[in-house]
Amino acid sequence: MQRRAWVEPVLFGAAFVAVHAALWWLTTVSANLPLGDVTITYRRWIETGQQSHFWVGVDEAWVYPILAIVPMAAAALGGVAAIGTGWLVLVVLLDAAACLLLWRHRTWVGAARVRVVWWWLVFLLALGPIALGRIDSIATALALAGVAFVATRPAVASVLFTAAAWTKVWPAALVGVLALLRRGRRRGVVVGALVTTALIVLVDVLYGGAPYLFSFIGEQGGRALQIESPLATPFLWAAAAHVPGAAVYYDREILTFEVSGAGTHAAAAVSTPLMALVVLAGVVLALRAVRRGASRTQAAPLLALVLVAALVATNKVGSPQYIGWFAVPVVWGLVAGRPSARRFLPLALLALPMAFLTQLVYPGYYDQVLTVQPWILVVLTLRNVLEVVVLVWGVVELVLLGARGRARGSLASAAPSSRSRLEPGRMDA
Repeated sequence: MQRRAWVEPVLFGAAFVAVHAALWWLTTVSANLPLGDVTITYRRWIETGQQSHFWVGVDEAWVYPILAIVPMAAAALGGVAAIGTGWLVLVVLLDAAACLLLWRHRTWVGAARVRVVWWWLVFLLALGPIALGRIDSIATALALAGVAFVATRPAVASVLFTAAAWTKVWPAALVGVLALLRRGRRRGVVVGALVTTALIVLVDVLYGGAPYLFSFIGEQGGRALQIESPLATPFLWAAAAHVPGAAVYYDREILTFEVSGAGTHAAAAVSTPLMALVVLAGVVLALRAVRRGASRTQAAPLLALVLVAALVATNKVGSPQYIGWFAVPVVWGLVAGRPSARRFLPLALLALPMAFLTQLVYPGYYDQVLTVQPWILVVLTLRNVLEVVVLVWGVVELVLLGARGRARGSLASAAPSSRSRLEPGRMDA
């Protein structure tokens, strides 16, 4: 028994080091600069702040929430020239911390129970160097750490989710899931989110950043269709077919590649309303399911999945690092009890090829995406189809969860003696 106690941690530690070493190496040798945001854009922001005392998010509008400046500045503590190395060290340390917090959480694979961190490690390897090279890496690690506390300390989970949201907006959806579906300790969830937000806002205001506190919202509003987004897929094929007006171009203001052509403006305009509609539908379905007697423990990760999938699949941006967001609801679903694990296991397997296809697109053959080569457009299209499949799967599972909850409630009413066996357990989130 003692041998079993230390063998798995040692094996996992070795695998963690090997995977992160491979990803680190890929950031240095891969084409298309997978660490370019850090070594070029983040470096410029921090360098300007240090030399001119003019900080993005404080002295001018910024594309990210204000807390994102903290890991960027931390990565440059050894000097802005070494910000790339500092960033990779920071992300590896945060990934390690998230793994330590999630270590005790296991998931069901058939009759066996397996630590969920093994899946995340494989997912990171499939996603490739982009899993380390963006601000999303910080937010995802914080959010995964929050998942470790959902069942036992929801207030702590709320603090971590909120900090992640002030780094990159999307984890705000996770705070919403806790506030909507957490049973018993909802006050702690709300207080944790409010106190964390208040502290961040207070520090920002004291530094003079009040005028630009929410500038990240407006900075995203005028964007066109980024080429990797599902909504851009038909226009990329139009460009490949040499349809007049359809083309890939570089937006020098936002620093992204976008697609032009007839209908692109309409598609970009419909993106946000479509996203809001899908998010609202997911919330309604989840609330209906729990009101019909479905387990909140099972509904919470499903709603988190639908919200994250909606933010990715209906987004006009669609950056490759967004695929990393899926790790959070998948891990949440895998650790939320045996029924939830059984439901999420096929999705966890599906997420791996989706991540690998993303690595092929970026950084693998991004230059061929830019020149709309048909074979890589097939890869990108398949990846985007999988994003939509995940979204549809989550919506369908929420509908089925509500239907099963209603059937269980009817059965419980008809047979009161069986009520104790049919009610959701105390660990409902």
